[in-house]
Amino acid sequence: MLTSHLLGCGLLAAVSAERLVELWVSRRHGRILRARGAVEAGRGHYPPMIALHTGLLLACAIEPWLFPGAWPRAVAVPAAALVLLSQALRWWVVATLGVRWSTRVLVLPGATPVKGGPYRWVRHPNYLAVVVEVAALPLACGAWRTAICASLLDAALLRARIRAEERALGSLWAEAFRGVPRLLPGGAVGREGLRDRS
Repeated sequence: MLTSHLLGCGLLAAVSAERLVELWVSRRHGRILRARGAVEAGRGHYPPMIALHTGLLLACAIEPWLFPGAWPRAVAVPAAALVLLSQALRWWVVATLGVRWSTRVLVLPGATPVKGGPYRWVRHPNYLAVVVEVAALPLACGAWRTAICASLLDAALLRARIRAEERALGSLWAEAFRGVPRLLPGGAVGREGLRDRS
């Protein structure tokens, strides 16, 4: 029978491998985008973002070891399912944006905004995937303290990231996404950060 601990370890290993693939794809796309004249915005928040996501993976492995004990499958299994759904959403975003997807904010001046795939319903589906993953991955691993701390830090970083990205994308993008909620389908259109309210 699959234990919560084994489920968490397997999931953590899979997400870590996915991160390496993600970074490879991002670097490849970044080279292409820069060659086409893309401009980078929000460089200041990128190192803390990398540190947070690296720390998240480490903390998911360390917390259950520091605080051993049974972790209910009733929490671990739904959390693992949410992690898998967040990965599916992220790669749907990558497939939709193609070479324009990167872990950095690289904007091609004058490029037509992409409104297909998950962008039909939300402005930032990739960040929705991040929010879900950051909260769910620790819960799948039995690291609830990490889930709380990482989610709070992630909210602050995403607020800065979204502001920087939306400024860089400019008025053409803003007009194309007028009336589209930031993170939650059917939500109100927020003006700042992660808040989905008018």
